Amino acid sequence: MKRNRFVNPHTVDSKRNVWELIRWKTGRYKDSIEPPPQDFIYPYQGPLFDKRHPWAVWMGHCTFLLEIDSITILTDPIWSDYCSPIRFKGLKRLHDVPILLADLPAIDIVLMSNNHYDHLDEPTVMALHRLHPQILWIVPSKLQPWFKKRGIDQVIELSWWQKHEDSLSSITAVPAQHFSGRSLWDQNKTHWNGYVYESKRSGKRFYFTGDTGYNPIGFKEIGAKWPHMDLSLIPIGTYSPRSFMSPVHCSPYDSVEIHADVKSRLSIGMHWKTFCLSDEPLDRPPYDLFLALQEKGLSPSSFIPLEPGCYINW
Repeated sequence: MKRNRFVNPHTVDSKRNVWELIRWKTGRYKDSIEPPPQDFIYPYQGPLFDKRHPWAVWMGHCTFLLEIDSITILTDPIWSDYCSPIRFKGLKRLHDVPILLADLPAIDIVLMSNNHYDHLDEPTVMALHRLHPQILWIVPSKLQPWFKKRGIDQVIELSWWQKHEDSLSSITAVPAQHFSGRSLWDQNKTHWNGYVYESKRSGKRFYFTGDTGYNPIGFKEIGAKWPHMDLSLIPIGTYSPRSFMSPVHCSPYDSVEIHADVKSRLSIGMHWKTFCLSDEPLDRPPYDLFLALQEKGLSPSSFIPLEPGCYINW
């Protein structure tokens, strides 16, 4: 930390202030990214789904519902129609959430990556707390008081490389490259995490990157600590204009680097399609993902852009 604010150790250009935002919106950082070819279909057809085995379903943005060895987990849950405290038309949800909050199974754990409004959604958090008071909330450093203030006490705060462990699982907070803030006055006063979840019963593990840009150090450190990831949840959207977004958001080419760095057996794309937060066409990320995998000589079936509501085993 510097002056009581968190920093990214592997980049010096991650701050995105109001002035930089204005420069972006007035065309200073403009990219030219076209929609994908009209006939492009991502070349993946998964096996039949079997609910007896570990599974995941994408709700949209960075929200996944996962089940492993009878433990049910949510990541960065947002069910609201808008990903901001003010209802801007440009920040409205672009597709329905495939499962209503009231129809969710009992939730055991929620993994929170950062405090931005498109990740930490207060109405969703409060609804989940009412419906599932047993939830254990895993959050980054300095974010626990936000939950305590709202009467949510089952909260564990983890710094990078710290671990929470019980008889069934272990959860390790791992580095991400991002920033935090819910106002002009609290920038980077709370941290940002990724997480590695490991089941003690089956040995299966998944990696939730959280919201992140790419660097060639931090993700290789994660890959060095674990022999592989059975599943990785990696952002593939919100990357244009690159000169503005690259320190804090992955392009699909960056995403494939993370996929390779952590030796992921299966990765699923997130942080696209749900909210329009950047300049690339909404249907462009899967095409760029396909091109990035081709460039690396990797199979498209190893890293897939699921549709919301689609279940997959891992």
